[in-house]
Amino acid sequence: MVRASLGSRIFDLVNAVLLIVFALFTVIPFLFVLSGSFTASEELVNRGVVLFPTKFSLDGYKYIFSTKTIVWSLGVTVFITVAGTLINLLFTTLTAYPLARNEFVGRRPIMLLVLFTMLFSGGMIPTFLVVKSLGLLNSYWSLLLPGAISAFNLIILRNFFQQLPDGLEEAAKIDGCSDYQILFKVVLPLSLPAMATFSLFYAVGHWNTFFNAVLYINDNAKWPIQVWLRQIVILSQGGIGDSQQMGSDYVAPPGEVIKMAVIIVSTVPILLVYPFLQKHFAKGVLLGSVKG
Repeated sequence: MVRASLGSRIFDLVNAVLLIVFALFTVIPFLFVLSGSFTASEELVNRGVVLFPTKFSLDGYKYIFSTKTIVWSLGVTVFITVAGTLINLLFTTLTAYPLARNEFVGRRPIMLLVLFTMLFSGGMIPTFLVVKSLGLLNSYWSLLLPGAISAFNLIILRNFFQQLPDGLEEAAKIDGCSDYQILFKVVLPLSLPAMATFSLFYAVGHWNTFFNAVLYINDNAKWPIQVWLRQIVILSQGGIGDSQQMGSDYVAPPGEVIKMAVIIVSTVPILLVYPFLQKHFAKGVLLGSVKG
């Protein structure tokens, strides 16, 4: 067993301390929001937001769930996230796979066009006009189709496909497989780490989207939860709860408690996805970024 040198141990110690500090900078604000969402109104008024409240209360959560607004918007967000991620993976895969094959005619000009979109874009107003001319305004398609393919993810997935041995495809062709059978029965089962990685990329993007919904969705019944969170941050409460349903002697909690409760409700579901995909995350990105 080779013992690490003193310099190597000091380097590891410094790295560990820095990583712990960075982790605390990331986790502590979330813990403050979490504790604030469970803090009683009177303690929040007297002491402000504290990391360890002495009086716990569920008033913020009772208020935001007193109507179906948050539950419905969560359902909308889940639908957009699942449907959008499936569309993204389908279109990205069907585009990246042929671009990874040397025999595909015109793949270099197409790749140049893909790279061009990473440097220049039409902008917000032309994109809005395109969405409007296609009749997608005030529909969920306006949130799903315009960003169906990410150029960055497309390039990484193409590089991942290029690293797969050519012998696998040749053997599948000898067995009589078509191009689609090779893709879905041979290539994709070997690409699960990459698929998990890009699923996480796309899912987080769809879950956090609010600007496109503000631009394209006029009916507040179709708003995802992130738009409601924006409304609450701007308007303090945003009309998502109904104090009358809580009883005649009920007093609505302060706006800060409501904000923190909605932040937790809108953040925790997507956080629960990370543990299931974490083991594939680093492997998928690294494998797809080795070959240029």
